[in-house]
Amino acid sequence: MSIPIILPKKENEKDFNKELRKLKLKKSDIKRSFKANGLVLLYLKKRIKIRPPKDLIPSKELEEEIKKVHKFVEEQKYLIELERVAEISAQIDEIKSFSGVEREIFGRAILNLKGYKEQKKFNLYFVKFGREKIIDTQISSGDIVLISRGEPLKSDVVGTVSEVKKHYISVAFENMPPKWVYSSGIRVDLYVNDITFKRMVENLENLRVANERKRYLRNIILGLQEPKEAKRDEFEAINKNLNSSQKLSVEFALGSKDLFLIHGPPGTGKTSTLIEIILQEVKRKNKVLAVADSNVAVDNMLQRLSKYDLALVRIGHPARILHELEEFSIYAKYESSVEAKAIKKGWEEVGLLAKKREMHSKPTQSRKRGMSFDRILTLAKNGKSQRGVSAKTIQSMAKWIEIDKKIDSLVKSLKSQEEEVFRNIIRESDVVLATNSMVMSEVLKDFEFDVAIIDEGSQQIISSTLIPIMHAKKFIIAGDHKQLPPTVVSKEAKKLSESLFEKLIQSHSNLSKMLQVQYRMNEKIMQFSNKMFYDGKLIADESVKNRTLSDLNLKEPTKFIEILKKDEPLVFVDTKGVEAKESLLNRSTSYENIKEAQIAIDLTKELLDMGLSESEIGIISPYLSQVKRIKQGLGELLVEVKSVDGFQGREKEVIIISFVRSNPQGEIGFLKDLRRLNVAITRAKRKLICIGDSKTLSKNEIFKKFLEYIKENGVIKEIYEKS
Repeated sequence: MSIPIILPKKENEKDFNKELRKLKLKKSDIKRSFKANGLVLLYLKKRIKIRPPKDLIPSKELEEEIKKVHKFVEEQKYLIELERVAEISAQIDEIKSFSGVEREIFGRAILNLKGYKEQKKFNLYFVKFGREKIIDTQISSGDIVLISRGEPLKSDVVGTVSEVKKHYISVAFENMPPKWVYSSGIRVDLYVNDITFKRMVENLENLRVANERKRYLRNIILGLQEPKEAKRDEFEAINKNLNSSQKLSVEFALGSKDLFLIHGPPGTGKTSTLIEIILQEVKRKNKVLAVADSNVAVDNMLQRLSKYDLALVRIGHPARILHELEEFSIYAKYESSVEAKAIKKGWEEVGLLAKKREMHSKPTQSRKRGMSFDRILTLAKNGKSQRGVSAKTIQSMAKWIEIDKKIDSLVKSLKSQEEEVFRNIIRESDVVLATNSMVMSEVLKDFEFDVAIIDEGSQQIISSTLIPIMHAKKFIIAGDHKQLPPTVVSKEAKKLSESLFEKLIQSHSNLSKMLQVQYRMNEKIMQFSNKMFYDGKLIADESVKNRTLSDLNLKEPTKFIEILKKDEPLVFVDTKGVEAKESLLNRSTSYENIKEAQIAIDLTKELLDMGLSESEIGIISPYLSQVKRIKQGLGELLVEVKSVDGFQGREKEVIIISFVRSNPQGEIGFLKDLRRLNVAITRAKRKLICIGDSKTLSKNEIFKKFLEYIKENGVIKEIYEKS
């Protein structure tokens, strides 16, 4: 390449061309250009021979930085756009391809609802959609939904889910919804919101021009700079129940200068560790930003922090915050402020002025006949008419204009006052909690924090994690890269499935600690994952080490006695001896296994007869068709049946897994993703029942080891009866 040249980046092309002309260059002379740090790095075509001034030739370090930042930003923006389009297309295609009943079985639609008006709150319109039939859905608080009269793609009524209960779903609307939402036969569909994608792109552009501390952190992330070592910073624990690995993680997190990573395998108290770090940072007078990708995880942190004497504020759509945590919402805090009462009176005055304005002639194009507002005011002052418009009409239009100016001035003043109240609430808070995306909202985007605490780090795409990082002086991420990576819909954007947590833990393992004591599973359930994924470092706490169904006041099983033995935590139900073949329905890419589904249903019913509640049992299958079949077979029973992805972060007393695949070729498809296996088998607290064809599964080396492990440490029950 030719000698590189740097020029200041200009807002418009005209000014940039002026800079080029100073060097006797034109746009067509440029071979390649890169933009970062408020500069443009240019490479000229070979035929162009110039000797640029020395101050326009960048150092090798600056040249490398600009190129790397530019390429990173452009690639991320491209991948994000691919994913945005893919997500929207996938939702629309699914709505087109599946019936409403099928989408309801998958948990992505709710049918036959009737709307009821609820009280208006936080300037939002709430509608409660209810029915007699129990609502069993994956739609949850904070989701964007499409409301229709049975034909979703013909509707443009979109709201945010506020609450989901057994017989109703409450939805918040920013504008008054149409009257038909209060009729019967209403359908609610899970929908896509692309605001998150737009915010990620906006943040990437901020990252491109980052300076000082932000530039330094950005360059660490891009591998252009090395972070400082973390040193132990001893502290007096507020949570006296922390174990030694949690304490060590907190010490290093507090002693880190730039970043720290907390590796939290299943059930190891990752959130408890983060809460202690937040409390300690506040104790040190640091302002904390606590974030996660999902509203559920943010509310989980807020719930835990609410027990302490802290100034907390939750940023986000009021409908996305749990009702019991509403008092921490920035909108609730605003409404209870002294200033809000005066501002409310101001808005009432705007309403009165608007009514007063309606009494006068609005200066529409046809009415004012080309006259400007100033001309109308002058004519009115002099009591004159013009262009066939009577003096009386001109007087009336002038009154309308005068009142409109008052309204405009008052609205600007009130909005400015509102923004200042919101800013003060944030300034006075010790901890600000939000989703990653909401950090780029108008109310929060201009704030900077001493530290960003990021939960769910291994489940979010890099551009999402970068949002809170670009608002803090240092950051701490917690996650587990041995569990499922970020969900990516676009096949072309699969590169997005590497999280920043995984990338950094590989390049800076010295800046990470793993939590080692788990508080969820019986030791036998834990041990296979421990050996395969966590180098055998996990320890089951004494409180859970030997927990089984025997600890609960349950009846003895009358069916499947060997499988449902109360003191046996680990069972594999082997279907190799019966007709339990996988099948693929027409037009489907998702496998199902009728025999396995029936076994899962029968086992569930017997567990319920033994005395377990519906909420204590979970059924997992890697295939959506199998999820659908099992859900249909369970009928009205409210037992959670989900894909592996849907169960990440969850736990149940008993987990039943249907592996589905059963074929002579030994093909196991995307079960090969071992992180999926890790998630599935670590959800159970007291009993894990796996259903599958050992002959098919054991063709894969890891599954072979898993079956050998169960043989040594649990029970393998072969099914022979062809029923």
